Amino acid sequence: MRRRLLAALSVFATIAVLAFAVPLCLIAATSRTQQLVLGRSGDADWFATLAGAATTTGDNRALAMEIDRYHQLYGEDVLVVDARGAPIADAGVDPDADAVQAVLAAVRRNQPPAPVAQLMPWSPATVVIARPMGSGVQVDGAVVIEASTADARGDIVRTWGIVTAGALAAMVLFTTLALGLSRWVLRPLAELSTAVAALTATLPSPRGSARTAITRRHGGPAEIRAVAVAFDAMAVAVADATAAQRQLVADTAHAMRNPLAALIIRLDSLEPAVPAGSAATFRGATAEAERLTGLLDGLLTLAVAEGDTDFDPAAPVTASACDAAAVAADRIDAWHTAFEHAGLTLTAEIGATPMETAVPADILAQILDVALSNACRYAGAGAAAVLRVRRDGDRVALAVTDTGAGVPAGELHRLTTRFYRGSAAGTGGSGLGLPIAAALVNARRGTLRVEHVVPHGLSMVVEFPAAPGPAL
Repeated sequence: MRRRLLAALSVFATIAVLAFAVPLCLIAATSRTQQLVLGRSGDADWFATLAGAATTTGDNRALAMEIDRYHQLYGEDVLVVDARGAPIADAGVDPDADAVQAVLAAVRRNQPPAPVAQLMPWSPATVVIARPMGSGVQVDGAVVIEASTADARGDIVRTWGIVTAGALAAMVLFTTLALGLSRWVLRPLAELSTAVAALTATLPSPRGSARTAITRRHGGPAEIRAVAVAFDAMAVAVADATAAQRQLVADTAHAMRNPLAALIIRLDSLEPAVPAGSAATFRGATAEAERLTGLLDGLLTLAVAEGDTDFDPAAPVTASACDAAAVAADRIDAWHTAFEHAGLTLTAEIGATPMETAVPADILAQILDVALSNACRYAGAGAAAVLRVRRDGDRVALAVTDTGAGVPAGELHRLTTRFYRGSAAGTGGSGLGLPIAAALVNARRGTLRVEHVVPHGLSMVVEFPAAPGPAL
């Protein structure tokens, strides 16, 4: 993958460097060409002026002297002809050359000569530059200079060399940065891939169908595919292990309930024969057996609740949906006697809007029973409890709030942990009620919160998606 990443970065870097270097080279060549043409055109205009004066006076000596000096100084050939094309002065130019004849013909017809092509390092050694003699529309002759391009081409080569050196330096810099960037980006991926591979090697292999689905699912570089496949395999293995753990808990709880039930029956049958001095011990043993039975029932319920993950909140309204207000009223009726015996008051606040929620009535009743049981057991005599039901947009919220002693702030987040019981819980209870309620709520895409009540007390709030209305 590193080679592919470096190749991609190198391609982008090359394109970026060429996007700057090529225009710079072309601009340098154009500028040097214009400099040469402008300089030699100025020289040709000067000779045209001298030739015009020589034609007027009939003395060509000064013109010939200037042309010779120019030829000796710059090494460039100059030709001056009259209106008929006869040479007036010549310093090395071949008047019969095709290029010279072409420019002379154009100038004598008072036509602009063809522009000089942009110079390149491989351009011809000379270029022909011509200027007319005379004024206005009258052409009295022409001046031709065969300008050497050696210096101009040399300057272009030097400029291109500087640009090329800069481009190479930029490429070296980009390559160095690309190497560092690729190492920085890929090092965590390589470490992650190694760690995931080592972890996956310790897990059971995925099932045949799951392995086929995993290997065909991903595309992209081989390293990324390997990490993705390893992650998927690990996820499948963890999901299988979690399911096996829940099944083990359920099977164990179910298998132990029968012996415990038989033990309780035997203890009950032995009660008449227990001596008076051992009656208290016997009752304690019976209570512990019953408590163990309740604990196993709670584990079995928790395993079933955590394994129930097939709920779809977007499914149409079916018989599994229920009226949260009706369920709340039913639980108030079922619990008010227990609250009265415990010295508490229980009231309900139910909104007038429809409270249809996509949760089965028995599941919602089980969740409310956990909240009401905790309030009845732990709020304390003289406290008041309220069951509130309201609809908020597309959510239905149910809250059981009491004015009891509450729970210390540091323990709130632990109340849904298995077997955890608050410091103020006293005796009784298994620590599985709230974890069971949380599992049931999560399985149906709901939320459960345990909150403080000001100035004191505790509130358990659950929210579920409201059941979608009938299609119009």
